[in-house]
Amino acid sequence: MTIHFKPLVTFASIAVVSCGLGLSVPGNNPQTIASGTHHKLTTSQKIDNRIKHMTLNEKIGQLFVTAVSNNKSATKYNIKKYHLGGIILMGNNYVGTRSSFKSRLKSYQHSAKIPLTISTDQEGGTVSRLSSNKRISGHSYYLSPQQALHRGGMKKVLSMYRYQAKQLHSLGINWDFAPVADVSKHRSSFIYDRTIGKGYKNTAMYISKSVPAIQGQHVAATLKHFPGYGSAADTHTGSAGVNRSLKSFKTMDFLPFKAGINSGVDSVMVTHIILKKIDPHKPASLSKKDISLLRNDLHFKGVIVSDSLQMQAVGNYAVSHHVYRDVAAFKAGNDVLLTSDYKRGIPELRRAVAKKQISVKHINAAVKRILTMKAKVGLDIH
Repeated sequence: MTIHFKPLVTFASIAVVSCGLGLSVPGNNPQTIASGTHHKLTTSQKIDNRIKHMTLNEKIGQLFVTAVSNNKSATKYNIKKYHLGGIILMGNNYVGTRSSFKSRLKSYQHSAKIPLTISTDQEGGTVSRLSSNKRISGHSYYLSPQQALHRGGMKKVLSMYRYQAKQLHSLGINWDFAPVADVSKHRSSFIYDRTIGKGYKNTAMYISKSVPAIQGQHVAATLKHFPGYGSAADTHTGSAGVNRSLKSFKTMDFLPFKAGINSGVDSVMVTHIILKKIDPHKPASLSKKDISLLRNDLHFKGVIVSDSLQMQAVGNYAVSHHVYRDVAAFKAGNDVLLTSDYKRGIPELRRAVAKKQISVKHINAAVKRILTMKAKVGLDIH
């Protein structure tokens, strides 16, 4: 099946208005914000000023995005005490009515000194958190990208992404861990059903259009799973390695990621597969060699987020090499640590700073990227 694409305005040309702050999309001419004095601050300067007045604990807390229980008071307490940067909503968090759900998310935001990223996995198909409760979303099923493509071509796919992102935004969710930029040629592979089901070039075109469809609704999009999952085994349940060369990744798997980055994607998620020809022992999410490809080869300047650090592939490595996974993931180059072990992770990162294993400069740079993304989706980072 051939995918027919029509020209689309790139994300860089879509203006985002943020809570009356007049914030602009990075790359455009920056609008300025009145500072209460005779001069004005750019968004970047405003964020720098915010970081300057944050404690080390507040900065480290921003790096953590965690799953939460449905105990509202306990969640609010932890958000406030640990200065958490964000939360991720799993299927079991979609409880109650639409009204009570929205109210709960608002209460979480009110408990945070710096507004939270509230994220979820809304790909459609088998990974669709909005499908968990029809009372909240109005639907018990959302088409996968492949299903949407087969029913109505790219027009249907983009309509699906826009609709889902609009729903997320209306609920108070501002970060979607989608779209999947992976390509797999094998229908039996773990990731295949979550891909668009096409080759590298067509997947790149699909990604280039899907990113602005999501982000046009004031929801951050996420390309996953860098450097390209391919036909690797499921890293939720164990380690998975691939023997392919870096050249093959650069000429094939990187194409959809390049397309998404060129479309202004806000974040990229790094997977746990082991690239045996690049860094033969470490999962990509814990490998500085692998993650540096995103910054140096693909010139990505946005937020890098680890896949869940609770997955068995990371656990296997951490145990066998006697390292603490959150520290290893941050040192490797992730800005956001997707982990529920923050009560241990935050003091571990503080300890790493005290031992000069991690610099405050590195933390500041990561926090700036995180706050820039928050401002871009409309959060007031005063």
